Amino acid sequence: MNLITKLLNPYRGMRKEIYIIALSKTINAMGALIHPFMTLLLSRKIGLSGAETGFYVSLTGIIYGPASLLGGKLSDQFGRKKILIIFESIAALGYLLCTGLQPSMTMVYLIMLNSFCFGIAGPSHDAMTADLTRSEQREGAYSLNYLGFNFGFAIAQVIAGYLFENYFHLMFLIDGITAVCGILMIFFLIPETINISHNEESQISDRLETGETKSILRVLMERPVLPVFALVAFGYRFVYSCWPFLIPLHAEGCFPGEGAALFGLLGSFNAVTVVVMTPVLTSIFHKKSHLRRIFYGGILFTIGFGLLGFIDTRTAFFTSTLIFTLGEILEAVSLMPFIMSMTPSTHRGRMSAVLPIIMGSGYALGPMIMGPVLDHSGFKATWHTATLVIVCATAGMKLIDLFQESRLKKREIEAEEINNDPVC
Repeated sequence: MNLITKLLNPYRGMRKEIYIIALSKTINAMGALIHPFMTLLLSRKIGLSGAETGFYVSLTGIIYGPASLLGGKLSDQFGRKKILIIFESIAALGYLLCTGLQPSMTMVYLIMLNSFCFGIAGPSHDAMTADLTRSEQREGAYSLNYLGFNFGFAIAQVIAGYLFENYFHLMFLIDGITAVCGILMIFFLIPETINISHNEESQISDRLETGETKSILRVLMERPVLPVFALVAFGYRFVYSCWPFLIPLHAEGCFPGEGAALFGLLGSFNAVTVVVMTPVLTSIFHKKSHLRRIFYGGILFTIGFGLLGFIDTRTAFFTSTLIFTLGEILEAVSLMPFIMSMTPSTHRGRMSAVLPIIMGSGYALGPMIMGPVLDHSGFKATWHTATLVIVCATAGMKLIDLFQESRLKKREIEAEEINNDPVC
């Protein structure tokens, strides 16, 4: 019982709205059937080459960037709830419209439009969670959102793996209906949180979170570690893009005709691992800094993705998924809390957009670059390239961690000297 209590501690004592947001994400994720199978839609259903598939998968991710930037600005200006509901509703309608289309580029373009709308709504989720929590609660809050999403995602991937071949259109229907359910929960049960953000400014003890009237560019210039951090995280996302892009193609190449089902099982295994291990890793590493946990995640990424450059059995696919998923957990529960701990309360929406654009560019460009590498050199060489990228990114994260640690020690020494100064 003590162990269970310890595992649940990070998720206790938060506002009820945080639990509603997490439940909304869980329901929404239960219908997340389309995007993970985008690669197989383009290659199997439409017949595009590896390079063409990589291009459109990347393009779908790239348009998410400017949409997110727009959404962050709108979120800080007009409110989180309004922007989230309006644009997620448009995206849900888009998925429902796809149920009447045959697999074609028209369907792909509509999915890309949906991605654009979700991109606009995205920063509102992160800003809303930050608005509703104190700094010491954020790791638990973002971890809970991540946990809920992956619990729903685990269910979705098993369903999607078996619907893809013969009941493809049903995937769009489920995606649209669950999105509507999630939107309705936010609409009826969550208040507008930007007012909470503005009212809390006088109570914020950390000067880095105190509201400001400066531009987002000025805020970033005064906190140079944030853009550097985002550039390093670019490498993490670049390699993680191999999960939805390269792994299903590799699985299909190794086991013709079974790739979709195997990828569905791997997706479910990934999500179940997240559900089981997120509380465990959150508890084990709670005394480590956000940056240190992300560094450890990079090591696990290196081992997990690197494995597939040498072994491609079914066991290797599941072993690889287990290892890189542990790294994914450490990165996911630490990234936004670190960013929000250095962001003024007045800029949370914009910061939730600007930095993810830099980081997400890695996820978007990964398939575009890896597709031609795959066509030219094969799977092993592509995995070796990914491994080299993540090794460099992990080393970069370690350097940032050392830099931040040295700054913290310097501040502690300066504070101690001030306290010991007889004049004071």
